[in-house]
Amino acid sequence: MTMIKRGLAALAAGALSTALAMPAFAEPVKFDFWFGLSGDLARVVDTLCKNFNESQKDYEVVCTSQGNYDATLQNTIAAFRAGKQPAVVQVYDVGTATMMLSGAYKPADKLMEENGYKIDYADYFPGIARYYATSKGEMLSFPFNSSTALMYWNKDAFAKIGKTEAPKTWEDVGADLKAMKEAGYECPMAINISANESWQLMEQFSALHNQPIATKSNGYDGLDARLEVNKTKFVQYVTDLKKWYDAGLIKIKSKDLGQDMVQAFASGTCQVILTSVGDHGTVGKTQKEGMNWDVAELPVYAGTERKNSLVGGASLWVLSGKSDAEYKGAAAFLNFIHDPKTALFWSTNTGYIPVTKSGFDYMKSSGFYDKAPYKGREVAIASLTASEPTEITRGVRLGNFTQIRAEFGTQMQAIFANKVSVQEGLDTLVKNGDAILDRFQQTYPGKTLP
Repeated sequence: MTMIKRGLAALAAGALSTALAMPAFAEPVKFDFWFGLSGDLARVVDTLCKNFNESQKDYEVVCTSQGNYDATLQNTIAAFRAGKQPAVVQVYDVGTATMMLSGAYKPADKLMEENGYKIDYADYFPGIARYYATSKGEMLSFPFNSSTALMYWNKDAFAKIGKTEAPKTWEDVGADLKAMKEAGYECPMAINISANESWQLMEQFSALHNQPIATKSNGYDGLDARLEVNKTKFVQYVTDLKKWYDAGLIKIKSKDLGQDMVQAFASGTCQVILTSVGDHGTVGKTQKEGMNWDVAELPVYAGTERKNSLVGGASLWVLSGKSDAEYKGAAAFLNFIHDPKTALFWSTNTGYIPVTKSGFDYMKSSGFYDKAPYKGREVAIASLTASEPTEITRGVRLGNFTQIRAEFGTQMQAIFANKVSVQEGLDTLVKNGDAILDRFQQTYPGKTLP
């Protein structure tokens, strides 16, 4: 028995020494990703993060929704001051100027290069890339969830007035709305005039018509940019919208009034809306049974040389003050998101569009756009690539732009309530908006945008 005990002891000792000699499995490097999407979109992001974590063993991204875009930016600023910022954060389009001036980031293109990833930045659609790039074309952040605005039109309603195609000009829109009203449709077209609709109504219209929203190339060339929408074609556009509203051809629809635009269109209540391609899936899921509908590029005024529409959404910024290991993880995560297969997953589950040409080509070759519920979303790419971006159509880079959007909503409501004329309302928008820009410029004395 003594020999057996000695043998077992020796065996145990040998096993222990072998275990101690073997290298332990390294825990994956964890890094945080904060984002502003909620609801179904937040669940898709969670799945995206899970897919990344399961695709490799070296890194683990911890993804946390902050509820909305505004909260994400504000929480990130507070966390940065406390030294508890995430490695990666999703920042919405209008926060780009604030991020650029903050200096609190690691340029995305440099991050990828330092970690051995070769990204073809020319692969990004120009209308998307230039919104987030510096004036020299440097990519400081990675485009993520991207969209643009489209016209949604009820094919059955248009067939009733003898039309088989969506109107291409605003002159045709006016005639078609009148015809639908005469054909018995109570709500030919629905719009919303809140702050958030600045993107559909003012920003997209101005880009398509190559009309400036502000001086200094919409803010790209300096913090001393000031608004000028009170003296462009936008004045005519608001005048026409108000005229059609007064004639009963347009109804205002919003959640506050009990039914938003998308619900009004999907139910067949209203026959035309202007909204994001991101709403394409919602309309498809909630549409009135048997309703025939489609999407088209936004109209322009007759004689206009159409330009590219603007991208909306957000990009991913990598923040400064993190470890080299976290930066390696962040670079791997961004490279994963850049993969065309990820673009297919993302667009399939969200309604957002691919941000790269290779992603779009991969989706086309996969038959993504061939049939419902995805057929039609390719129109958004056609709209974004209608022209090479000009100094005006590359985007809007104005400080505190969310406040300017809020002022837009205030003045549009005053116009439609007959409290002020169109010109008076837009003059006030410019006056109050310029005061907002003044304050932003004073916050960054002597600084220039990269």
